[in-house]
Order: sequence, then structure tokens, then C-alpha cells
Amino acid sequence: MEIANVGQTDHARQDAVLDIRDLRMKYDDRYVLNGIDLEARPGQIIGYIGPNGAGKSTTIKIMLGLVQGYTGEVRLFGEDIARSGHEYKRRIGYVPETAEMYDSLTAREYLTFAGELYGLAPDSAERKAQVLMDGFGLSHAIDSRIASYSKGMKQKVLLSSSLLHDPDLIFLDEPLSGLDANSVMIVKELLELLAAKGKTIFYSSHIMDVVEKISSRIVLLSGGRVAADGSFEELRAGSGEKSLEELFNQLTDFHEHRKIAERLAEAVGER
Repeated sequence: MEIANVGQTDHARQDAVLDIRDLRMKYDDRYVLNGIDLEARPGQIIGYIGPNGAGKSTTIKIMLGLVQGYTGEVRLFGEDIARSGHEYKRRIGYVPETAEMYDSLTAREYLTFAGELYGLAPDSAERKAQVLMDGFGLSHAIDSRIASYSKGMKQKVLLSSSLLHDPDLIFLDEPLSGLDANSVMIVKELLELLAAKGKTIFYSSHIMDVVEKISSRIVLLSGGRVAADGSFEELRAGSGEKSLEELFNQLTDFHEHRKIAERLAEAVGER
């Protein structure tokens, strides 16, 4: 079943933050992406979801300029990234699912360094780093080495570094990983405020209830194609499903979770 471009119209795309047309990427003999068409405008929080291997990470890495060899067209801020150089990257923020950090640095040093890479003056980068760390409850640890941080503390530093330079397009891959409940609420509110200021946010996660609640639009990849695209209300009306998790299972044709869980539970209980 496919529910693509629900509620979409043939509007002009000149105001699109990103515009992808017929994007294809092949590894060996398999197409990871097999004809992706996607556009996004300012102020959207896009839940970018799909099963493992659906092409989510590949799409994002292509837009970040980390993967070459694709066919099709990828335009960010009106420029074809294959021809525009690297300047567009100054307008992007990114939190990867897993990241290597310079953990011998303190958080203050790391964030100031990251800010300078994006063109911020050192004093401006340090001032903004202090505000972000205060907001995440880490002001007491800003001068401690990142190596001493817990997973959740490191995640807060990564989130801060992705926002420090005031990007227009933000890619977040499992951004709530390791965060405590209070920090999760802060991040969710922060994303809504940033979207209200015209930022475009790609939010990739396997936690369906969070994606359902924060996304103004949901794009589901399956088999290297866009299987669904629209608000949750639009997708639910088109499918008859009550939750994003149920819709996800329907569109990816996965209905064996209960049987698999029962089999695993039996195996655990064997003597």
C-alpha cells in the first residue's frame, strides 16, 4: 500500500529549502534509493521514518555532501549541491545517531571550536555555548572534559553544537537518545519554537509516538521510495489506522511482531 504526497499541490518550488528529484543511489547491485522526490519549506518539522535499510541515512548523508555517486537532482536553498561548493553547509545543523567527539576537550572548548568552524567569532561562540549548556542543566560541567560525560550529557553537547550557528536546516537522527525526561520536554518545545521561526527540521527516529506528536509532516520511506507523505491526520484518514506505529507496520508490510516476540520469549524461558 502506498500513500504518497497526501494533501500536496503543484505549488511553485522556488521557496523550497530543499528540493530532491528522482534521487537514486546504488550500492553494488541494490538500489538503496530508487527514485525519491521530496521538497520541504521553511517552518516544517518533518518526521523522516522507515525501517532499517530504507534509505533514510543515505538521503541525509547525500544532502550533507557526505555521500557521492548518486543520480538525480538535490537542491538546497535553491542551489544544486553537486555544483554549488560547500558554502551551503554553513546553514545546516546535524546530530548523527552516533558521533565521534573530541572528548579530550571540555564542552566549552568543543562548542567554541564548533562555532568558529561555522564562522562565529570566538566570544560569540563561547557566549552562546554557555547559554545552551545552562539551558540543558550542564553549566556545572561546561569546563569538564567530555570524556567524563554520560551518554545523555554528550547528547546535549551534540544538540548544542548543531544549533550554535543558527542553522536554517536541521537534521536530527535519534536526537533524544540518552536524554532524561525533562530534557526531552525541552528539546520538543525548542523544535517547535525553531520551526515557528522558519527553521526546517528533519527528525529521524524509531520512536513512533514522539514522531507522531512533534511532526507537522511525516515522510515514510520503504524500499528506497516514498511510501507516505503528509500530516499524521492526512495519513491516518487515508489508511484508517489509529496510530503512526500501526500505519508504519501497514506500509512496510510488517505484521509478524507478535509472533516473533512470542518465539523470543519462549527461547528466553528455555532451560
